[in-house]
Amino acid sequence: MSIQFLAQKYFEYARYIKGYSPKTIQGYRHTINYFCAFAKVTEIEEVTSDKVRNLFYHGRTVLNWKSGSYICYHKILTVFFRYCVSEGYLEKNPVEGIDVPRLERRLPSKLTKQDAMKILEVVDNYPYEHKYLRFRNYAIFATFIYTGIRKNELLHLKYTDIDLENLSLFVRQGKGNKDRVIPINYRLAEALRNYIEVRKKAYKTCPEFFASYTYDLGFTDSGLKRLVKRMVRISGIEFGVHKLRHTFATLMLEGGCDIFSLSKMMGHSDIKTTTIYLAASAQHLREQILKHPLN
Repeated sequence: MSIQFLAQKYFEYARYIKGYSPKTIQGYRHTINYFCAFAKVTEIEEVTSDKVRNLFYHGRTVLNWKSGSYICYHKILTVFFRYCVSEGYLEKNPVEGIDVPRLERRLPSKLTKQDAMKILEVVDNYPYEHKYLRFRNYAIFATFIYTGIRKNELLHLKYTDIDLENLSLFVRQGKGNKDRVIPINYRLAEALRNYIEVRKKAYKTCPEFFASYTYDLGFTDSGLKRLVKRMVRISGIEFGVHKLRHTFATLMLEGGCDIFSLSKMMGHSDIKTTTIYLAASAQHLREQILKHPLN
């Protein structure tokens, strides 16, 4: 039986029964295709534990996979071949018995409060060709910094997801297809309100909240990458949108936010994911104690 045929069957099952997002399925497709190309297999009957094991050995020794990459490949192939076993196309899951390395837990890279504010200042003072760009771009970076929202979640925000009256954003089907509400502060509300005003004057009617300047379409991933790259160059601060998310989480903890509330705002399915920021916050406290006058 063709692996591609089985993979397509699995993707349909994952999409419509399990509720996986198109992006998740794209990652599964990439992993399965990579394995087939590496192992030089096209039929499910050709798959063996040795061929799967060779993939992981090659990944660690030649491609220098970090533990996270290894674990991701292991999980996807385990789930796919388990499906093949359940459907009667394999007798045994070829990934069984292949160990996974311990996941390296590193403190998330973050910005200082001063650097975060400097980025907002740089974005606000950039000489744009039109004020629409100024208010939109400032609102984008303010949303990242004040909510910790993920990149794809921000790009898929709808105009109707913004509730300034109740000071909240509604994130539809974030990571793991989970909806959540993120509270916003008055400073971000003001930035969003200013953007909404120029958005109306620019006659933007697309459902996406953050719209392109040139077209009546949602702001794109490539457009956001170019914008971030430009602000990195101008500000002299190395950052990406995920670092802004880490910055939000750490600053919230340092400001006294409890871990359970932060976990909900971040959209973490497991609070253990959020606890890594506690270590970063503890490091901040150690730095503060060094300022004791009797040191």
